[in-house]
Amino acid sequence: MYLQHLHRLSDEAVVARWVENPYFQHFTGEIFFQHQPPIHPSSLSRWRDRIGDEGAEWLLTKTIEAGRSSGVVDDDSLSRVSVDTTVMEKNIAYPTDARLYEKARAKIVALAQEAGVQLRQTYARKAPLLAAQVGRYAHARQFKRMRKALRTLKGYTGRVMRDLRRQIDLIPPGTLRETVLDTLVLVSRLLHQAPRGGGKIYALHEPDVDCISKGKARVRYEFGTKVSIATTIDEGFVVSIRALPGNPYDGHTLVEALEQVEILTDQRPELAVVDRGYRGHGVETTRVLISGSKRGLTPALKKLLRRRSAIEPEIGHMKTDGRLARCPLKGLRGDAIFAVLCGCGHNLRKILNHIRKLLSLLLAMITKAIAAAAIARTENKRPHPIAAA
Repeated sequence: MYLQHLHRLSDEAVVARWVENPYFQHFTGEIFFQHQPPIHPSSLSRWRDRIGDEGAEWLLTKTIEAGRSSGVVDDDSLSRVSVDTTVMEKNIAYPTDARLYEKARAKIVALAQEAGVQLRQTYARKAPLLAAQVGRYAHARQFKRMRKALRTLKGYTGRVMRDLRRQIDLIPPGTLRETVLDTLVLVSRLLHQAPRGGGKIYALHEPDVDCISKGKARVRYEFGTKVSIATTIDEGFVVSIRALPGNPYDGHTLVEALEQVEILTDQRPELAVVDRGYRGHGVETTRVLISGSKRGLTPALKKLLRRRSAIEPEIGHMKTDGRLARCPLKGLRGDAIFAVLCGCGHNLRKILNHIRKLLSLLLAMITKAIAAAAIARTENKRPHPIAAA
């Protein structure tokens, strides 16, 4: 999993690359080159379920220890952190009412066929065409026709749902019946949810997805879960990362972030630098500097406050170089595990970049020494001008 999040690979890709990459095999402890996959890709899913978010935090702790031992981060920098939140989007399609109604209808029809229940009408021909027509009406800005088509499509889904609910006694007790009941409850929530407000369903396979607005000009709404990230101000090393379901207020998440920093590093941060979204945080044990503050700041604190924005490119690298941009794991548990593993991959990239710089510096020093020795030998071999004359 370290290699997977270090190189932004899927479960299948990291196993396939392990077979052909001797560095991957050496990293995982192999002595001789292997030609067969070490595990099946599905074993990674089962292993993630076994370790949970606590095991993932243990893996993050080991990367912090490796950063300390390699000189990437020191104890003094661990006492000064920068905290911010971002959105880890879920692997879902953009939610529209037409798409959700059509998906719900198709799911109910598939479950009825699997259970052997004969529905009076499935709308297998009309509903997909009507769902596509809704998008055309919206594109043409014919909103009155669009709303009428949506009501019709919603009626199709409701009729199929009520038809299966009336025949639920025909399905024998078991796992399939429980699945059907859960689906009927979920579709009923979808059909009765208000246009605005919290607790809405944006994906049938991920009902816990939140709609988060971060004020971005390019993306007004993001569908996923909020993630709190704490990095060192000096190096940008991740010392805390946690998924926060329910879209909580940023200021209410600062206490949990600082507690996780203390747990993972065995050191309570003395200073935390945050943006203006953390006003009203209620933290008393750690000094918190909020962006835009003017009073009581020394030149050193002003310099640290200007470094607050350094966490933004770190988050950007975690999304472009890592896998934080989109979470493929299922449920809230998958969000919690995946966010921490993305922090592990970011720390490993930091450590490798530090080692790469040290090697480059060492090679430059060796090259310079060899060149100086060659020049000295040349000067020693050159005859004296008087002797030559």
